[in-house]
Amino acid sequence: MRFHNITKDDMLNGDGLRVVLWVAGCSHYCEDCQNPVTWNPDNGVLFDEKAKQELFEELGKSYVSGITFSGGDPMHPANEREILGLAKEIRQKFPNKTIWLYTGGLWEGMKDHEIVRYLDVVVDGEYVKQLRDTKLYWRGSANQRVIDVQKSLEIGSVVLHCK
Repeated sequence: MRFHNITKDDMLNGDGLRVVLWVAGCSHYCEDCQNPVTWNPDNGVLFDEKAKQELFEELGKSYVSGITFSGGDPMHPANEREILGLAKEIRQKFPNKTIWLYTGGLWEGMKDHEIVRYLDVVVDGEYVKQLRDTKLYWRGSANQRVIDVQKSLEIGSVVLHCK
């Protein structure tokens, strides 16, 4: 897996103060995407042990609420396996931190994927330029959903995460 950036003290990509991993690889190619540089899975820097330790160091800080996986698309085939492994390890080492994941895919296509067991929130759906709304929390267009993963799994239908 490759990545473009690790953002620290982020307040835009989830609840509270977060660390964000911006992965490389996306096949949605949304018009007016804010990160088209992340589309190519071969770009960026190799995610190695040093990068992982940087994430864990941030997550170890008491004031950091959790991690957000973004990009690119963490659910892109180039990222899926390593994101799953990271989510498992983070849930084990930092059980009180929240894990958010942004994907251009839909919840209905990923709800049976193993990774959802480790996630708190999924922001799903492609960015749609015509539905752009800057007043929305944590998403760029009105079609995207901010989903409470564990409640959704519990009742078997989508439960939206509220601010």
